Amino acid sequence: MAVSLMPTLPILSSSSSFSSAVATGGNYSSRLPLQASPRPRLSHVQASRESKATPSSSIEHETTDEGSEDAAPKTLSSYGPSLWDVFDKFKNEDGSFREDITSDPKGLLCLYNAAHLLVHGETSLEEAISFARHHLELMRDTLKSPLAEQVKRALHMPLSRTFKRVETLHYISEYKHEEGHNPTLLELAKLDFNLLQHVHLKELKYFTKWWHDLYRYVGLNYARDRLVEGYIWCYAVYHEKEFALSRVFLTKQLMLISLMDDTYDAHATIEDCRLLNAAIQRWDESATSLLPNYLQRFYIELLKTFKETKCEMAIRDTYHVAYARKAYQDLSANYLQEAEWLHQNHKPSFRDHMNLSAMSIGSPTICVGLMVGMGDLVTKESFEWVAGYPNVAIACGKIARLMDDIAAFKGGKAKGDMATSIECYMDEHRVTSAIAISKILSLLEEEWKNLNKALFQHHAQLLVVQRIIKFANSMPLFYAEKDAYTFNIHLKDTVESLLVETFPM
Repeated sequence: MAVSLMPTLPILSSSSSFSSAVATGGNYSSRLPLQASPRPRLSHVQASRESKATPSSSIEHETTDEGSEDAAPKTLSSYGPSLWDVFDKFKNEDGSFREDITSDPKGLLCLYNAAHLLVHGETSLEEAISFARHHLELMRDTLKSPLAEQVKRALHMPLSRTFKRVETLHYISEYKHEEGHNPTLLELAKLDFNLLQHVHLKELKYFTKWWHDLYRYVGLNYARDRLVEGYIWCYAVYHEKEFALSRVFLTKQLMLISLMDDTYDAHATIEDCRLLNAAIQRWDESATSLLPNYLQRFYIELLKTFKETKCEMAIRDTYHVAYARKAYQDLSANYLQEAEWLHQNHKPSFRDHMNLSAMSIGSPTICVGLMVGMGDLVTKESFEWVAGYPNVAIACGKIARLMDDIAAFKGGKAKGDMATSIECYMDEHRVTSAIAISKILSLLEEEWKNLNKALFQHHAQLLVVQRIIKFANSMPLFYAEKDAYTFNIHLKDTVESLLVETFPM
């Protein structure tokens, strides 16, 4: 049984009235399947052949693919019917939006959310965002519930960039206030959420024992103890029951990344960092002797966890773990490079800083790991593609890095941390922090556009792209104000809503 009760990204139609021209559908689905290995039908999306993926080499992605035979459509207007014929209906002859459409706040909200699916060069959608935002801000204090709450959230974060499971919580609570709502559908949505919550709590019970035993055994007391927060991050990628195996591996991988991160970043000497990376690159128990005593148990558990996961996979899936392991090794090398820069007191250029730190944030590593355990839903070609760190994975990393750096700059970074991208930009361009932050925010918008572009550009990898975008959408929750993984008090309410509080039936 699948229950759909979730506001989705609006779709613009060619209707004559504004309200009907900007309509919503339903795409949220929490499934409780009978079979363990789902084979969902993928919706067909018009797109040209997938372009070859290459790792990004700069903060500003290329927005054109001229000369490429495999170039994907550049904008939404590549598709028919033309999106711009729709927008022209709501514009005056001089190109400005008609003021009379501001009497439809729900339509404006839909327009605002839909326009955030823009990619590079879509000025009409940029104009639509500015127009809709301006008028929504003017009317926000006069709106009634639940529209008032929906507008407030959208102005803070448009729907396409939200943590979808959290947005589902809001919508289930608000749906009963909508005119013509379906009480039976609402009851089923509540039941579906509560049943899935029980599945997640059972997983957390298992993880609690696993993490307690591992954390106590490795003895790295300087490392952050953040199991629940790590689980929530993986839950953002896939909450569905059928992806339990993937969720289990991804959570373990993330917690092992956290231990490695804190070792490189907060405790190890540069000599220890070099030895740890050497052992991780060898990936063999014989390399344990290379390490100082305090890291040997961590290394043993690292190899053990990946080995056990490989054994748990079906025979056809054993190569999945190999790709995840290689991504973990790449991350270790990136951590070491940061440590070397810090040890040498090297001040990288803004571009060099971003190229490295977008990788060392760990998101591209997770983009590879999230496919483990998904069975034949993903192919070996998909693993090869993501393992090459395509632009969608790099964009995810840059969103995480830039948001983390803004939070760290405003809240104060830890002693000994590498300079943030904001500091690098200030030093290189000799500008104030306000100007640097403004630039970082504009670059963030470019990376969100790159995520949108991937939906149209990589049709063959659509299933993977969608999961990567779900992961990217979790970044505002974790980095909106402070690093909520480190300062976990900021996640308390979210954790309770997702995992503790149930909907009354």
